This record gives sequence, C-alpha cells and structure tokens, in this order.
Amino acid sequence: MRLNPFNTGNIDVRGGGGGGGLGGGGKLGCGAIVIALVGAVVFGIDPMTTLSTVGGTSSAPETSTSATEEELCSANQYARESCAALGSLNETWSRVFAEQGYEFQQPFLNFYSGQVRSGCGAASSAAGPFYCPADGGIYIDTGFYDVLDRQLGAPGDFARYYVMAHEYGHHIQNITGIANAIRSAQGQNPRAANQLQVRMELQADCYAGVWAAKNRNLIEPGDLEEGLRAAAAIGDDRLTGGRVSSENFTHGTSRQRSEALRLGLQGDDRACDEITNIR
Repeated sequence: MRLNPFNTGNIDVRGGGGGGGLGGGGKLGCGAIVIALVGAVVFGIDPMTTLSTVGGTSSAPETSTSATEEELCSANQYARESCAALGSLNETWSRVFAEQGYEFQQPFLNFYSGQVRSGCGAASSAAGPFYCPADGGIYIDTGFYDVLDRQLGAPGDFARYYVMAHEYGHHIQNITGIANAIRSAQGQNPRAANQLQVRMELQADCYAGVWAAKNRNLIEPGDLEEGLRAAAAIGDDRLTGGRVSSENFTHGTSRQRSEALRLGLQGDDRACDEITNIR
C-alpha cells in the first residue's frame, strides 16, 4: 500500500514503558478491555487477564521525553509503517466524522518494548497490539509483526496496516460510545459477554476494511489478499487449535474475521454498525 510518509504534524506518537516499566500496576474504573490479544493466545496467556486492573481510577501511560516523534517513527521499518498508517487513519476518519456531523478525536500511538503501563494497566509484549479506552492510546511493540509474519504466516505491509486499522477501529468505537454500550450490555448479561466481545472485535475488523476502501487508490496488487490472510490467521479457532470452545471465543473465527473485513472493504461504515446493532 503506497501510504504517504508520516507527518508529525498530524500524529501523536509516544515511546516508553520498556524494561521495568510496570510499576505498581495500572487502574481502570470502567474495566479494561484488551482489544487485539493475538500474542496472548500465541504465548499461552489468558486474553482476559493480560492487563492488570486493580482499582477505580485510571493511571497515565508512561511516556518518554528523550525521543522526538520523528525519531520514534524512524526507529525501524515497522515504526515508519505504523506512523504512516496512523496519519492516514487520522485523515480518513476525521473526514468521515466531519461528513456525518460528529466531533472527532485522534488517538495517540505508543511504541514500547517488553512491558508497558497504560491507562488500562500493565501489559507485556505477549499481549500483542492493544487499544486502551481509558487513555485513547494504541500500544504496539513492533516485534509483534515478526510474530505475525513468521509464526502466524501473515507477512506483508498491508497485513501490518490491517492490525493498526483494527486497533484504530476500537478507538472509533470508544469515541462514538459503542464500546461503552457493549460494556454495559456485558454487565447486564454476563453470559453473553464473550459473544458481545466477538461482535465488537468483528466491527473493528469491518472498520479496518472501511479505511482501506476509502484509500483504494493507494492499494497495490496483493494487498487485500495480505489483509484477508492476516484476518484469517488471527481467528480464535485457528489460534487456539481447538483447545478453547467456541463459547469462549473473544475475537471471532477466521471466517468471521475475514468476512467482517470484506464487509468493510465495501466502504460503508454504517454497514459495520449492523454487526453490533448498538448505534
């Protein structure tokens, strides 16, 4: 995908949280939701407990003042791609919100290595990329992309862009109120909590497809296949290899995730709303 180089004027990028940055553990009043715990399944960690949440107030994410946004974005190929994707996602979704008369807020991107403390609590790289609704941040250890390529069999720049766009989809859910509505529904019906979580994950996949569709002029041959391959590679059924029952799935099957991405590729974000039936 031929994305424009990152522009630090329209992105908020931070760094920090590497090494011993866990401190005393973060807190989140509304309850932490781990969004893309692909790595958690790969490394055998319970997806619902990867972030520690132990109280009632949010803690600020760790940031670093030793590196500029340009330096953080230039650290390696994956960082450059992530920053370019963030800029494109900001431009695309701010335009969609403006067209529909909604106020838009950009997320920030936090690069970390090893461990990090976000507004949602403490996490390690095994969690994979995740979005924290408490502070509006997308957290990525770029080493995950090597896992995506070598262990999950989903190489390619568009596969990585899909991961970023999925996390950004959770930001869309957060600022529109969909995420809060899902959490409320989960609280009212705990038995349906996993099913509701799956629906939220699939909607984020759909939103990722919407972003790609609205930038179709930048897509290159093979890109969509890379995205669909990545969506299938991180389906709950494939990642767990039958070790987890479908009732306990949290992100959807390979087929569901691929279909949600295909739906979004039609370019209508309102079609994605039908997945959750919340808005």
